[in-house]
Amino acid sequence: MPDKKRKPERITPHKDKICKRCGRAFSWRKKWERDWDAVKYCSDACRGEKTAETDAQLEAAILELLAERGRDKTICPSEAAKLVGGKDSRHDWESLMEPARAAARRLVSAGRIVITQKGSVVDPSTAKGPIRLRLP
Repeated sequence: MPDKKRKPERITPHKDKICKRCGRAFSWRKKWERDWDAVKYCSDACRGEKTAETDAQLEAAILELLAERGRDKTICPSEAAKLVGGKDSRHDWESLMEPARAAARRLVSAGRIVITQKGSVVDPSTAKGPIRLRLP
């Protein structure tokens, strides 16, 4: 009887993934070794926070504002937050700023918009400070 050789285990390539909630890129971690293919969120906080109705409204507002402005024009995420939250006072829309940036990152991962800083396209996962949004 010939010696049986074990089949080599298939190793899943550890490519970076995009978080379904916040839109940031995240990379492989040792604790995800057994189920890397099933991992969808970058953290427990993102996994626990479900996509709300305001997230869909913010994505729609971003696309609507960009369509109104034209092909080479940009908008600030605060404009979408003001459209969804209301422009009456800063308190109404200020809490929507981070969700607006997350909505922009999700739209970037879908290929619908790009994020720029000082006129050049930047990686949405690492962009810090003021950003502008435009159509690709």
